[in-house]
Amino acid sequence: MALLHGKTALVTGSTSGIGLGMARAMAAEGAQIVLNGFGEASQIEKLLSELSALSGAQASYSSADMSKPSEIEAMVHDAEQRHGRIDVLVNNAGIQHVNLIEDFPVDRWDAVIAINLSSAFHTMRLVLPGMKRRGFGRIINIASAHGLVASAQKGAYVAAKHGLVGLTKVVALETAQTPITCNAICPGWVLTPLVQKQVDARAEKEKVSVEEAKRGLLLEKQPSGEFVTPEQLAGLALFLCSSAADQVRGVAWNMDGGWVAQ
Repeated sequence: MALLHGKTALVTGSTSGIGLGMARAMAAEGAQIVLNGFGEASQIEKLLSELSALSGAQASYSSADMSKPSEIEAMVHDAEQRHGRIDVLVNNAGIQHVNLIEDFPVDRWDAVIAINLSSAFHTMRLVLPGMKRRGFGRIINIASAHGLVASAQKGAYVAAKHGLVGLTKVVALETAQTPITCNAICPGWVLTPLVQKQVDARAEKEKVSVEEAKRGLLLEKQPSGEFVTPEQLAGLALFLCSSAADQVRGVAWNMDGGWVAQ
């Protein structure tokens, strides 16, 4: 039987990039998927059809803005009403803004913290009661190599991702004697739309090709010189959902091409 047959997975920020990779992998293992994020209606419908075909179960979509607690509450409530349960929660939604601390716009700081950190608090507090009642749960927080080490000009992102790693450990301790686990995955560079914007900005600033900008970006931090893929990250997430990972609790597991090993 498929690993997640009969289970429902809510993946935030899942209409592209890492989140979509997670949703596809979990659907392929039989999970009903609750998709969340932004996108054109036609694109969303196409993704829902794809995920439903992969899982053999209905996928649904929430357009909840992850900076707004009321919309997060509505998303979780609607998902539980529609699917009857949330067994797997993947907190993936994230945004980035780059600037020196003294130049960092206050509204951008607030938005990064809200979406990258506070949204995970809200989803976890809302799904945990149901997971405890049913006696099963897997919470996977997509942090970052920047949840373990810092880079200049990424104050809000680094603060949020370090906070998410700490919050992961707290939830792991609070659920330590239950069948619920909470862990973080800390990717290095992944060629998501978010990172592609940084690549394009670098290429323009340095007057080099996009390929040269990619290579330069990678080699500054990631010794392998290769991007981590959403599929590789999804493979780790599936392991964390398995019974083999029952005693993996509160880890911040970096998949980063050697970034944090330096």
